[in-house]
Amino acid sequence: MKRILVVGGGLIGIRHLAAVAAHPECHLVGLVDPDMSVAPQLNRFADMTQVTEQVDGVIIATPTGLHARHGVYAAERGWHMLIEKPVASDLAGAQDLSRAVEKAGVGSLVGHHRRYHRSAQQLKHLIAKGDIGTPVCANLIWAMRKPDEYFKGNWRTAGGSPVMINLVHDIDFLRFVVDDIVATTALRGTSLRGTARIESGAVSLAFANGATGTICFADTTPSPWGFEAATGENPNIGTTGQDMMWIIGTNGGVSFPSMTLWSGKDWSAPAQKTSLDVNANKKPPLDAQLDHFIEVMNGAQPLIDVTDATRTLATALAIEEQLSPQLKGVANG
Repeated sequence: MKRILVVGGGLIGIRHLAAVAAHPECHLVGLVDPDMSVAPQLNRFADMTQVTEQVDGVIIATPTGLHARHGVYAAERGWHMLIEKPVASDLAGAQDLSRAVEKAGVGSLVGHHRRYHRSAQQLKHLIAKGDIGTPVCANLIWAMRKPDEYFKGNWRTAGGSPVMINLVHDIDFLRFVVDDIVATTALRGTSLRGTARIESGAVSLAFANGATGTICFADTTPSPWGFEAATGENPNIGTTGQDMMWIIGTNGGVSFPSMTLWSGKDWSAPAQKTSLDVNANKKPPLDAQLDHFIEVMNGAQPLIDVTDATRTLATALAIEEQLSPQLKGVANG
């Protein structure tokens, strides 16, 4: 039995609490959250320093700006950790955390949970074994219209860029199935809600394996295209089942999540379509992630640790920075 502490009682923290409580190989030590009215039936702590019980692993689901500080403290206590994504709010914090984890010799896992979709792992394997030949291009769309209430009376009115809230997931997904991203160029779209907030844009990508790619994104457009809508993973977002990513190579291409494989030789004949059997999740990705966290605590190699997640963060921050000068220009104009 692994003794697990959850830090942060927000929407995702509550889901982690339920997963730990239901897991036959876990014992829930309790919840750390300054709001003591959250889950009062549990063993409650207002701060991590109050925890005197034995802890094997901690799940950190606090606001992103607190991830590095909480993770460093957990490492100093000798606790293995699962940290929600993004791993930190800036590179300095992520690098501090990486050093603390290495110094303490504890295991780290970062909650980029899309890697646990069996269809995502199927896609990664298909590309790696050369079913589409050498990857050449990857194109992804994330587009939906967030409700106006999402932005009213909170920090998102000015700072709710979909890059760090949403695109960070797609960036990590592309890194997982294609390769590391080594360069980006971003163009900002027009703001339609009357604020200076980033709402839409297009990003060009260069991968370490020589492939290139694009991401088109918007949070102002009702559309069927986006990971959540395509896979049905988020109960708050309507499911469409429409493909939202297309990867092409020297022998053909594949679309996701339908896992439709296309193959051919040259333009003299149409590409041939093969519909593959899509690997279905045996467990919700969050539960599969908890299974893997237990393995990491037992010494297994993490699917994505703090160092790897820092590369995802660096790409997202670079895109945000490339959009910011354009953003200031629009705001001043």
